[in-house]
Amino acid sequence: MSRAVMSSQQKIAEKLTILNDRGVGMLTRIYNIKKQGQVWKACGDPKAKPSYLIDKNLESAVKYIVKKFPVVDTRNNSQQLSQLHKEKQEILKNLALYYFTFVDVMEFKDHVSELLNTIDACQVFFDITVNFDLTKNYLDLVVTYTTLMIMVSRIEERKAIVGLYNYAHEMLHGASDREYPRLGQMIVDYENPLKKMMEEFVPHSKSLSDALISLQMVYPRRNLSAEQWRNAQLLSLISAPSTMLNPAQSDTMPCEYLSLDAMEKWIVLGFILCHGNLNSDTAALNLWKIALQSSSCLALFRDEVFHVHKVAEDLFMNIKGYNKRIADIRECRETALSHAGPLHRERRKFLRSALKELATVLADQPGLLGPKALFVFMALSFARDEIIWLLRHADNIPRTRNSDDFIDKHIAELIYYMEELRAHVRKYGPVMQRYYVQYLSGFDAVVLNELVQNLSVCPEDESIIMSSFVNTMTSLSVKQVEDGEVFDFRGMRLDWFRLQAYTSVSKASLNLSDHKELGKMMNTITFHTKMVDSLVEMLVETSDLSIFCFYSRAFEKMFHQCLELPSQSRHSIAFPLVCTHFMSCTHELCPEERHHIGDRSLSLCNMFLDEMAKQARNLITDICTEQCTLSDQLLPKHCAKTISQAVNKKSKKQTGKKGEPEREKPGVESMRKNRLLVTNLDKLHTALSELCFSINYVPNLAVWEHTFTPREYLTSHLEIRFTKSIVGMTMYNQATQEIAKPSELLTSVKAYMTVLQSIENYVQIDITRVFNNVLLQQTQHLDSHGEPTITSLYTNWYLETLLRQVSNGHIAYFPAMKAFVNLPTESELTFNAEEYSDISEMRALSELLGPYGMKFLSESLMWHISSQVAELKKLVVENVEVLTQMRTSFDKPDQMAALFKRLTSVDSVLKRMTIIGVILSFRSLAQEALRDVLSCHIPFLVSSVEDFKDHIPRETDMKVAMNVYELSSASGLPCEIDPALVVALSSQKSENISPEEEYKIACLLMVFVAVSLPTLASNVMSQYSPAIEGHCNNIHCLAKAINQIAAALFTIHKGSIEDRLKEFLALASSSLLKIGQETDKTTTRNRESVYLLLDMIVQESPFLTMDLLESCFPYVLLRNAYHAVYKQSVTSSA
Repeated sequence: MSRAVMSSQQKIAEKLTILNDRGVGMLTRIYNIKKQGQVWKACGDPKAKPSYLIDKNLESAVKYIVKKFPVVDTRNNSQQLSQLHKEKQEILKNLALYYFTFVDVMEFKDHVSELLNTIDACQVFFDITVNFDLTKNYLDLVVTYTTLMIMVSRIEERKAIVGLYNYAHEMLHGASDREYPRLGQMIVDYENPLKKMMEEFVPHSKSLSDALISLQMVYPRRNLSAEQWRNAQLLSLISAPSTMLNPAQSDTMPCEYLSLDAMEKWIVLGFILCHGNLNSDTAALNLWKIALQSSSCLALFRDEVFHVHKVAEDLFMNIKGYNKRIADIRECRETALSHAGPLHRERRKFLRSALKELATVLADQPGLLGPKALFVFMALSFARDEIIWLLRHADNIPRTRNSDDFIDKHIAELIYYMEELRAHVRKYGPVMQRYYVQYLSGFDAVVLNELVQNLSVCPEDESIIMSSFVNTMTSLSVKQVEDGEVFDFRGMRLDWFRLQAYTSVSKASLNLSDHKELGKMMNTITFHTKMVDSLVEMLVETSDLSIFCFYSRAFEKMFHQCLELPSQSRHSIAFPLVCTHFMSCTHELCPEERHHIGDRSLSLCNMFLDEMAKQARNLITDICTEQCTLSDQLLPKHCAKTISQAVNKKSKKQTGKKGEPEREKPGVESMRKNRLLVTNLDKLHTALSELCFSINYVPNLAVWEHTFTPREYLTSHLEIRFTKSIVGMTMYNQATQEIAKPSELLTSVKAYMTVLQSIENYVQIDITRVFNNVLLQQTQHLDSHGEPTITSLYTNWYLETLLRQVSNGHIAYFPAMKAFVNLPTESELTFNAEEYSDISEMRALSELLGPYGMKFLSESLMWHISSQVAELKKLVVENVEVLTQMRTSFDKPDQMAALFKRLTSVDSVLKRMTIIGVILSFRSLAQEALRDVLSCHIPFLVSSVEDFKDHIPRETDMKVAMNVYELSSASGLPCEIDPALVVALSSQKSENISPEEEYKIACLLMVFVAVSLPTLASNVMSQYSPAIEGHCNNIHCLAKAINQIAAALFTIHKGSIEDRLKEFLALASSSLLKIGQETDKTTTRNRESVYLLLDMIVQESPFLTMDLLESCFPYVLLRNAYHAVYKQSVTSSA
């Protein structure tokens, strides 16, 4: 009966479990209070720190409370504390959370002390290899308790917080808080926490030392050098192929993946607390010395470290007879400083290759995860320990030491293979479940049953628990795994923990110390059950790297080092993957830090993926630049020199300097003398393939309820860079008005696109989507960021530069060449118009801008035409009376002559109409090029549109017809009535003028142009050139202007286009026939050339016929005019 009271009723297992969890929660809260205090100090933001802790008026009061702490006489010092009286409500409200956290620490301390006393009273047997859970939880509790008290002592504001709260409480309630006296005393007692705890742990020394000494079989075996690991072929699956399928077994299964970091903390802190054993027990001293030689500092909690050698030396200095121990500490410190760095560096080097081999074999044969699961968790635990060691020491490098040992540029590789192993465990969890369900039911249950049967003494309670273990395992079957049943062995494991507690007390009927085989077997079974129901928890236990959350700078530095090293960039995805661990370090006792840690995980993950995408984008851009350079070498302009050399060689002419090197032909870069020759392009492709492997490693990442898709980062960066590159490749210079030829830009864009398409070989991204997004945006006036596109740049250039120079008389449109050509003038132009406007360039422009871009170009051209028409209408209004009379007097030559002299701005009308004609000629070139391009890309669609347009019945409603024309125009097909021009001129309708008046002005405009044509004969530049099939002053463009403007205006005003053009032809022929009777050679110098305009107008028009022209203007005159101009051109050329 006494046993029951001493063991089961004491509930040692339950208390250890609860107190350990609560201890971690308290540590989290104390850590946050400490860090908040550092924030208060570091930042000058008044909102960050309570006003009463920074207010200068209150400073003396706070100092007084701290000085007199814990006994503050509030009554006799009312003058010093009077300032705080006003703030008492605020103080109580703001400091309650901090104050009660310290109260919770005190209560935790009380519960721990009570449990430690109970364990001592029960004389509990501890052996990590036998009662693993009991020993581990006991040591964890001791270390957590010690760490907590050290952390409390590190909070500088602890006295101010507790004292202020109590003062405010006393002022409001007339008495101190009931917990204050004990809490104040605790804070004073634990000023030097380790010194106080060394005294406190004297009665617990035996239990603690027994638990620690049990590590002598485990810790030295774990703390081996890389060379010893290598010789033992640790973690290798292929070193002994014959045993590859044998299950990885050990008598101490849970100890194999136990954290080395945790063990070192147990040993170092544990033996400081029970330091007497260091003098009396050689095994204890040896363990302690090994632990001291491994590290120069230990992790207390997260990024809080403990400089163990200095602290231990300071503590032992004041104890008599400890000179030898002080000498040992100093010796161990020197060993740690000189040997620990290289030792851990070699370990990391070994683990990189070992984990790589393990991950590769398991990826090929995932079935091995069953028998070799222990190897996986050992590998993860070993690697995690080394990463944490490096992180801790890199942040606390001794100044006198070489820092190279604490910089590992290959750390990303180790983290990457850890993530690879974690991914295998998550992916093939069901494989492991199948294996261990069969193992538990077919082997473990049988062996455990035999062990229980062979027990000489087995009390009823223990027997019931053991039998339940056997029954639980025996009832397992593979079908449960196949049916997706959720397993839960937590109850079984807790029962084993309880059983350890029952059987480890001194008066137990069944003493576990006498039945170690049973303990070891149950520890193995516990591991096997975890392989079935707790794989995720096992991954957290052995490979959680949430510590990086608190070493953000080091984490970022490691990432940038990884990206800088091309061989490591393929492992860069490890850093975003580690961000998925961060939330596992949070605790339910401190919910307020969840958002902070979550936000940090999101921001770091976002930054890492963004940097990876940027790096990949930069590499792709460099490759594109190289490819564009190579593509540029194949442009026709570069072959001129080669052709010239070939011609000169044929004619045996010696040109150029003798020593001039021969120009390399395109393609030379592909000729290699040997395989060792590595070009810059090779290096770029290698670096890109490595980085893309990383980006393509996972389709998405889940970080704190957010999903990240690495490939989308690359896609968005490629879109932005492609957009900037296309615009950049136009090389548009606003100052000099220079721009790349469309054909050259098209070549560069195609080269760029070829490289981007090749990215699909590295990463599973939809590059077609990138092209669609970018190139479609380039067909608009502005892109999605509001930046100018190639459409706006080329539209502006053609309108403001090329067509403006045409208006200035420096360029002419040559119909024979279907291009604009520079004219010989005094001021040379900076560009050759033909190189920007011939058919090949216009087709290239159409390819680049597409139908949308060409539509925008057309609309811009039409806007310029509409502004010219607006000016023409003003001129008509000025001459409206004269033009009205002329319209009805065209058959009265004398009256017409008199009226013509009264007209004003005749030259201006012709000039503006010529400008309109030039713009329309340019548009017709653009439309023809668009039609050619679309006919290649979508021939069937274009032919359908053409067929539709050609078969519109004459009686069709004009609105319907205009819709068809708009479709046709968008396809580049010529239309009788230009829909874009109709839309542009429709927007000009004036509110003050009636539709009838508008119609009249349109009619008189045609009259004005018709009667003004004869004046062109006196212009020297009006001579027709058969070679170019036009006039050098572009008056041949009038034909297009007259027809298009008439068609558009009379469509808008619902007049008869045919009738108005007949009227125009009658007036124009009458006016031109009149100059045939003139005798003045100046006014008739280019009469024949102007006559030809009538023929051009009729040829251009879909509404006029040659028969109609014959009735107004004798064809014999046209024939003679052609004869005369051709004869004149032959004479002038001769």
